[in-house]
Amino acid sequence: MAAPPVIAVVGPTGSGKSDLAVNLALELDGEVINADAMQFYRGMDIGTAKITMAERRGVPHHLLDILDVTQEASVSDFQQQARDVIEDIHSRGKRAVLAGGSGLYVRAALDVLEFPGTEPTLRARLEAEHAQLGTQVLLDRLRAVDPASADRVSDARRIIRALEVHELTGRPFSSFMPRREYYQPAVQVGLGVDREVLRERLATRVHRMVESGLLEEVRLLDARGLRRGKTASRALGYAQFLRVVDGTSTVADAAEETIVATRQFARRQLTWFRADPRITWLDWQDPALVGKAAKLCR
Repeated sequence: MAAPPVIAVVGPTGSGKSDLAVNLALELDGEVINADAMQFYRGMDIGTAKITMAERRGVPHHLLDILDVTQEASVSDFQQQARDVIEDIHSRGKRAVLAGGSGLYVRAALDVLEFPGTEPTLRARLEAEHAQLGTQVLLDRLRAVDPASADRVSDARRIIRALEVHELTGRPFSSFMPRREYYQPAVQVGLGVDREVLRERLATRVHRMVESGLLEEVRLLDARGLRRGKTASRALGYAQFLRVVDGTSTVADAAEETIVATRQFARRQLTWFRADPRITWLDWQDPALVGKAAKLCR
């Protein structure tokens, strides 16, 4: 018998994806797979609004707390892990419910998406050339071999990555861009929000995080090497509150900066997900939300 479609609950931060995923799992005999890159990290609980054991209501959750803060998150690693978990869940006759707002991670799990490898020696040489020659020289070099990527990237990290892929594979980095083609059958449910209500909700949520001990969490993670983590150290709230730890910012200023950054992130998430015509959008505040979402997924 064919496996049922993978369910993905998507939308901006603060829209209630975790709650809907749990409710769908309870309704459809499913298990939840985390697709929020920052929730991979052990100890990053308050600042990522990680779902608590009580909030999981007995539903198994996968790919939470799988990395230390010093480790770098990898989309290609996640792709394999998520697909392995999906296969395991389906093999037991249950439904796989993906939940998260990290758009590329959701695409990696759901879509036909190929990830070119990496080569540390080559990467180190390109980084040394960047340090010596500057960003513009490397961008001009990229434009000569991959104009599509050169038009789309501007920061040094992405330029170096595009050059690395071209040298490794002989193919332009742009040729690895994802297609909107499911790897296996899937249903995507998007949470459509009232943007003004969401703005206020995100501000309230950040203040609640501060009251719940975000600064103490950041201090603890700093002692575990948070600053050395290329991914974790850039997480919303953590980067801002590290400056409080350093004495170069106040709690009030860090909270306000986190609110602004979170709102900007939510806008980017909406832009990303709105571009995917396969997503069915439902009103996040509809009292019949769970029933309507479950109907789509049956």
